[in-house]
Amino acid sequence: MTETASVFTPQGLRPAPAGRLRAVLRAAAVVSCVPYMVLKTAWIAGSGIGIPEGSTLLDHPGPTAAANSVTLLMDASVVVLALLLTQEWGRRVPAWLLALPMWAATGLLTPIVTGFPLQLLARAFTDTRSAPGGGEPFLDAWVFDVVYTGFIVQGLALGTLFALYARERWGRLWQGTVRDLPDSAAGPRLRAAGVIASVLAALAGVPHLMWAAGSATGLSEARADGRTPDFYLLEGTYVLFAAVTAAAVLALALRRGRSLALRTALALAWTGSGALGCWGGWLLVASALPVTDGAEQATALMLLTYAGQMIAGLLVLATGASFLRRRGRHA
Repeated sequence: MTETASVFTPQGLRPAPAGRLRAVLRAAAVVSCVPYMVLKTAWIAGSGIGIPEGSTLLDHPGPTAAANSVTLLMDASVVVLALLLTQEWGRRVPAWLLALPMWAATGLLTPIVTGFPLQLLARAFTDTRSAPGGGEPFLDAWVFDVVYTGFIVQGLALGTLFALYARERWGRLWQGTVRDLPDSAAGPRLRAAGVIASVLAALAGVPHLMWAAGSATGLSEARADGRTPDFYLLEGTYVLFAAVTAAAVLALALRRGRSLALRTALALAWTGSGALGCWGGWLLVASALPVTDGAEQATALMLLTYAGQMIAGLLVLATGASFLRRRGRHA
């Protein structure tokens, strides 16, 4: 009895082990935030380091400072998450309070972790260098290298920490395979929501597929004229995440997938929906910022695409939360 009491907390949860791996990952996540936060702080203070003459960032100092403040706080939240995932007090945080920022962090960082190395590889063969997404460069090239390298370290460290944390706290909810799910795992409404989310994710990927394949249909004039290998790779990653999201959610909703592990399906749905939803929301907000050149104005198709992928991502998140709550009641 004494041994059992030492293994489990009063809430029935294992204490978070203070292993060396967690300490190293936590340190890596925190240290990798420093360059980005230093740059953002300098820009908010009025410094022009890393910003070339003629950059569009200099045309709107007010909105730019506001955006820098928001992104500075977003990166600071990575430090909080790294501490939460490795400290004993983090085990008592309500699930939703951890899941929402962690889903957003996964969604924003994963496309960078997957896409930026591919962009570097493409540059090695094409000898081109441009700001991600095409168009005129608005930051010095070294800024992207420093910041995106930090983002990759943050994504890998934070993702590993969350996987360890989630396995210990909620691992019982995703045991077995998709086909083994009982009827009680998802009711008719939940299955319908999953199918709708899958369809929306697939539809959101269609314009990205067109643009990745070389079509300029629906692109703004500036975006169409500024297409580079980076642009096509970025659009290709959106197609990948849309396909992964649609397939994973559909497998869960219809209990298909043969021997597909439930944890794998949930991980794919989590990552794909985060990438779609968070970047869709980010691009939608960015498209609403004032521009001086009409050629840069986002088109109706671009706005519809961003809104569609944001809605798809949020619907997958809500459906997944309902699914896990039902699993928790029957686990």
